[in-house]
Amino acid sequence: MIYQIFSSLSTFKRLEFKPGLNVLLAQKEEGASDRQTRNRAGKTSLIEVIHFLAGSDAGTDSLFRTNALVNETFSMEFDLGGDKVFTQRSGAQKSKIHVTGAEFLGDKADLSNPEWLELLGSKMFALHNIPEIEGRSPKFRSLFSYFVRRQLSGAFTTPEKQATMQQAGDYQVALLFLLGLDWKIASDWQKVRDREKSLNELKKAAGAGAFGSVIGRAADLRTQLTVADARLKEIQSRVAEFRVLPEYAEMEAEADQLTRVLNELSNANVVDAAMIRDLERALRTESPPSFAVLEGIYAEAGITLPGLTIKRYEDVRNFHESVVRNRRDYLAEELDTAKQRTSARDQEKGRLDERRATVMRLLQSHGALDQFAKLQGEVGRMEAEVESLRQRFEAAEQLEGTKNELEIERNRLTLRLRRDFAEERTKLSEAILAFEETSKQLYESAGSMTVEETSNGPVFQFPMQGSRSKGIKNMQIFCFDMMLMRLCANRGIGPGFLVHDSHLFDGVDGRQVISALKVGASTAEELGFQYIVTMNEDDAFKEQIDSFDLREHVLPVVLTDAQEDGGLFGIRF
Repeated sequence: MIYQIFSSLSTFKRLEFKPGLNVLLAQKEEGASDRQTRNRAGKTSLIEVIHFLAGSDAGTDSLFRTNALVNETFSMEFDLGGDKVFTQRSGAQKSKIHVTGAEFLGDKADLSNPEWLELLGSKMFALHNIPEIEGRSPKFRSLFSYFVRRQLSGAFTTPEKQATMQQAGDYQVALLFLLGLDWKIASDWQKVRDREKSLNELKKAAGAGAFGSVIGRAADLRTQLTVADARLKEIQSRVAEFRVLPEYAEMEAEADQLTRVLNELSNANVVDAAMIRDLERALRTESPPSFAVLEGIYAEAGITLPGLTIKRYEDVRNFHESVVRNRRDYLAEELDTAKQRTSARDQEKGRLDERRATVMRLLQSHGALDQFAKLQGEVGRMEAEVESLRQRFEAAEQLEGTKNELEIERNRLTLRLRRDFAEERTKLSEAILAFEETSKQLYESAGSMTVEETSNGPVFQFPMQGSRSKGIKNMQIFCFDMMLMRLCANRGIGPGFLVHDSHLFDGVDGRQVISALKVGASTAEELGFQYIVTMNEDDAFKEQIDSFDLREHVLPVVLTDAQEDGGLFGIRF
């Protein structure tokens, strides 16, 4: 139980609690204006103080980080693990919790917030006995919030959730744990949801945006990947066998030069070959005119040119023979020179061709450094392409195959849950009967709680006549919380106290409000837990019930918003 809550803030109203039902009232003073309601009296702030001292996150928007409160300490004395402990915390040092009074603390009085949460989880819910598993497991903050519901988190919406944003995996794990059932089934269910979320995001990305042209059919991608991977291995093999020739560029230039010279020599030989053919033909056809022709020409010259002195015929004939002989000698000499040039070129061609063959062999068996770099670059490009195809292929396989796997896993988990419900029917029946018994004390037509095995995990439902109304829904939460207190009391776990904000009674008929307080008081006395309620004074006394006097449970401290110092903190900020 909680014994007292106080603060270093001088105006803070120290609250002292007793066993059983404790009611903190907020009243509207005479003379208070319509704008001075009880909404700022501090009823909900009490809930926040308890959570702050129980290790809640204190971000920049926290009440305890405001300028008016950041340097003030808040303290609570309560039972923990069989000892009465004293805890203290401030917004200025939110990560440090000062705890004293318990033997299990040893010499350590200052704890970090994670250490404090671990200690609270161990002492209140025996979380230290939980095996390490992959996935979700019961956490102190999630469990504790069912016993001190926060309006700021939307805890008064539906019984099974202590926060509007609480995910199915979190509340299923928490409630199966509190009911004494196999919470690991709910943990495995959340793994399925996480995988489905990734799958849906992948499907969404594949259907639009940049991924639309990236992910294709698995069968097509398998073929593309196989071909690209084979090509990559081929290039990698070529790189592994590649030998770099440092003088590659020079030898490549030499091979080009040798080729050009050989071409020039071949062209020259072609020219000389034609000349040799012409010279040989000229030598074969070259012959002087006959003497008869010469004599005729000579005689005609004497008749045609009678005035000229004409040499003797013998002299002319000798001269002609000399000219013919000289021409044949010239042709023969030119022919021999052409053949010598051709022969010399053939010899040079043979030498150059042998050198070019040597160079070409080197060029074929080696490569240039820049060629090697290009080949390596191609390997890198191909590796990136193969990896991209592999990722696309895996994504496509996941898209096409995971859905069926998850459906199978959901069916398997449903069977596990059904089997667990059958094996633990006593615990489940205890919870159902506890809920119905409390509901029966509030309404003629008792409400009930059902826990159904579905393909999405256990689903909690609370059929009750008129359950659509806000008041009826809130009383479902009341019945649910009382059921949790009974189960925890039987198992020896839990904080030992239950705190309800006045928001729980919004829209609830006055008769049901007083009935609920009576049920809460009797249940707390029966099970030995503490029930703390904050509410407005006029709501508390709208109705009366025989044999139950609410005033016996009202705390001496009464809050009001009529004066500046009437609220829990005693100041306006």
